[in-house]
Amino acid sequence: MIFLPESNPGTPPMSDSPWSLLPAASSNAQALDDLYIFCWILIGIGLVAAIGAQIYFMVKYKKPKDGHRKTSAVTHNGKLEFWWSAIPTVGFVILFAWGEIDYMKQVTPPTDAIDVRITGQKWFWTADYPDVPGAQLNNTLIVPVGIPMRLTMTSTDVIHSFFIPVFRLKKDVVPGRYTVMWFEATKEGEYPLFCTEYCGDQHSGMIGKVLVVSADKYLEILKEAARLEYDPAKGDKTQADFGRRIYDARGCGSCHSLDGSAKTGPTFKGLYGKTESTSAGAVTVEDNYIRESILEPNAKVVSGFAPQMPSFAGQLDDKQITALIEFIKAQK
Repeated sequence: MIFLPESNPGTPPMSDSPWSLLPAASSNAQALDDLYIFCWILIGIGLVAAIGAQIYFMVKYKKPKDGHRKTSAVTHNGKLEFWWSAIPTVGFVILFAWGEIDYMKQVTPPTDAIDVRITGQKWFWTADYPDVPGAQLNNTLIVPVGIPMRLTMTSTDVIHSFFIPVFRLKKDVVPGRYTVMWFEATKEGEYPLFCTEYCGDQHSGMIGKVLVVSADKYLEILKEAARLEYDPAKGDKTQADFGRRIYDARGCGSCHSLDGSAKTGPTFKGLYGKTESTSAGAVTVEDNYIRESILEPNAKVVSGFAPQMPSFAGQLDDKQITALIEFIKAQK
């Protein structure tokens, strides 16, 4: 059974390196960390030199107890002036050259990179995989370890910012245009994905996850997400079991909890049969309303929630919608 964890990845694990708070989990991350450390080395050298010079002159020219000290006239020192100009210049030239090389690597995706389409909207991410028709995941990005990935990103509403800390990647996602970033994951695991551009009152809840898996597991998960058929071999004893797999695969848990806790959408716990106040008046939550909410989610929005859910028309067939309804019924 393919299972995408509902749990929020939260804060990433701390790094084993004494030089970094976060693990480096992509091919670009270590290079950026090295540049960051070099910047701090330059700052440290400059700070020590400046403080050292202050202490030296304070001691050398300290006023004696018996009166004023006569000092020699200040003279020109060509060697000293050369070195205090040359050393910082060399350091900054190295810094900017290093930064330019790393930047060009980051903005030039490999020709064999796998394409993924990322869409940001209030308040979640959607990932579409053109190489696996029908494979779409919400708030979850599946990537294979050791294979470059190219993300082409856009937004349907406001500016968002796509940020994966352990990959050291951050890029604005803008309505009406495409931005591109690429990476190659180097460590399997589950890592958090954030929006770092304020995008509304639920901005802090716009948290997804990145699952780095083996190449075989990557294809298995995407094919399962694209197919999503009732299959007893995957643990489907009832339609509700099948609905649970759809709930996991489509990322429904990012907005709809199962334990009654508040998220960006109504909880599924105790939802079926309940009378809700909506933008179109009072509605009893039953099969037809759930179906309409999946296909036309903004037609009758529950009061207190924003009209942000995307339509799943064309993405879920009648059997899958029926299974989801049965799953929601089972959440007592």
